[in-house]
Amino acid sequence: MKTSKSPSAPFELAPLPWKDDALAPLVSANTIRFHYGKHHKGYVDNLNRLVAGNALSELSLEQLVRETANVQAQSAIYNNAAQAWNHDFYWQSLNPGRDMQPSGALKLRIADDFGSYDAFKEQFTAAAMGQFGSGWAWLVVDAGKLKITRTANADTPMAAGKSCLLAIDVWEHAYYLDYQNRRADHVAAVIENLLHWDFAAKQFASAQSDERAL
Repeated sequence: MKTSKSPSAPFELAPLPWKDDALAPLVSANTIRFHYGKHHKGYVDNLNRLVAGNALSELSLEQLVRETANVQAQSAIYNNAAQAWNHDFYWQSLNPGRDMQPSGALKLRIADDFGSYDAFKEQFTAAAMGQFGSGWAWLVVDAGKLKITRTANADTPMAAGKSCLLAIDVWEHAYYLDYQNRRADHVAAVIENLLHWDFAAKQFASAQSDERAL
């Protein structure tokens, strides 16, 4: 996401990995245009204004999130940087190809760490539904095990050193145009139809490689 082409705008809005109507009818093109084109873009634009002339602008987006996490004086930078990173990750967590179940090593680990794929779905749903107000539900690798977690507002497990595999956005702007207040329908649509398991498998393999390197 970092670019050296414009010193005044060191962070850029990464392109979507699919067309804005690719997830329809489960997530409409109208929702994507507002969510990506207004909300996500707004975080990137705000971030560029906040880091203008600041040495933090020389960091990668991931480094910037980690550098500013839990630093009260830099909370505005953290919030916008983390939301930019979260959204980049979220778009990659969704797959219009509908690869609805994990396979290979990740499938085996899900069975080991959650008991079954159905148990995983139940826990992921509970995390997404249990997040009061705005936030996120995540599948992560934490201390070598798969875990489900949730974060409020802009917070991200990546800032705490966890390896993220999948995310579900439960801010209202992620679903309100399509589902109004029916968060449960949005969450079910994503978990049952749109999770990008090939992307998650690549993240899982990378996390395992990092652990072996330690």
